[in-house]
This record gives sequence, structure tokens and C-alpha cells, in this order.
Amino acid sequence: MRRRDLLAGLGSVGVLASAGAAAVYGVPSVSELLEDDEGEMRHDPVSIQTIEATGSEAGEITVPDENQVIFVDLFATDCSPCQAQMPDLREAHDRLGDRVQFISVTNQSKEVVDDDDIAEWWDEYDANWTVGRDSTSDLIVHYGAGTPIGLAFDSAGYLRWEESGQKTTDQVVTELEAILEGDE
Repeated sequence: MRRRDLLAGLGSVGVLASAGAAAVYGVPSVSELLEDDEGEMRHDPVSIQTIEATGSEAGEITVPDENQVIFVDLFATDCSPCQAQMPDLREAHDRLGDRVQFISVTNQSKEVVDDDDIAEWWDEYDANWTVGRDSTSDLIVHYGAGTPIGLAFDSAGYLRWEESGQKTTDQVVTELEAILEGDE
């Protein structure tokens, strides 16, 4: 096979993968991003369906919440780093108290993991804050694929910290306390 044919084939695979992602998740819209007077960007609020589980009530929450600092943990129940970091997130939540709104969000479909499965997983890892489902995958599409991803928004709704991979208690607490200080 000639090099040109190989490169053309690889390029086609990339185009097909991008088209598949757009078909499944939709094409991110420029209107989803808002720019303020100082040129800072933020994402339109996303509605997350919350699940009845320990520390969580069924309903809806908006991310970001423009009234308080919020930490969002994008997770999957079958993600081993997500499972491994749960004790660290629990300790960070306990240390920060009600100064920061914690929410863990999965985009796993109800056909794969139903709400009862998530509630059982939640209890298994002794979590006690809000848990929800991003059924439209708005957060994961905007902030990156893979889990876990941690997002921290200030009380004005601006993303101030984003971190992929497993996080430690001290890392989460340090980042969130810095955001809280900047909010004062």
C-alpha cells in the first residue's frame, strides 16, 4: 500500500469518528459559550436530573449554579479510578462542609445503569452528596471524554479548575479553597 493511500485511509477514520461523536452527542454550539465583558468564557447552564440516593434527592440541579461554588465529579460506575477516588472525594466533601456544593454526575444511559444501580453504587462507596445523570451528555461533550473529570465553578458560574484523572483529598480541597477565597 502506498503511503498516500494509508494517510487518506487514516484521515477517513478520523472524519468518521468525529461524525459518529457528533451524531451521538450533537455538535457543540458556539451559543453554549458565553463571554463576559472581560473576555472570560463560561458554559450555558446544564440541567442535571438528580437521583434519590444517600445525601441526594430526586429532582433537578443546574450546573453551574451561579449562586455558590460547585464541584462536579464526572464519573462512571464501571470506572476503576472513579471508584478509587471516592474516599478522597468523601473526605474533601466532609472537610469543606456546605461551603461547596458537590455533585457527581454520570452520563451512563438508563439502559446500562438504572437509578437503583447508581443508588446501590453510591451506598457501596459511602457517598453522601448529590448524584445525578447527564442524559444529554452536555457536560462530558463540553469538558472532555473519559472519567473521572473534576470541574470547579465559582459562584458566578465560571469554570476555575478542571482536572482529568483520579484526584486526592488535598488536591480537591486546595483548589476549592482557592476558589472560595477568590469569591469573597
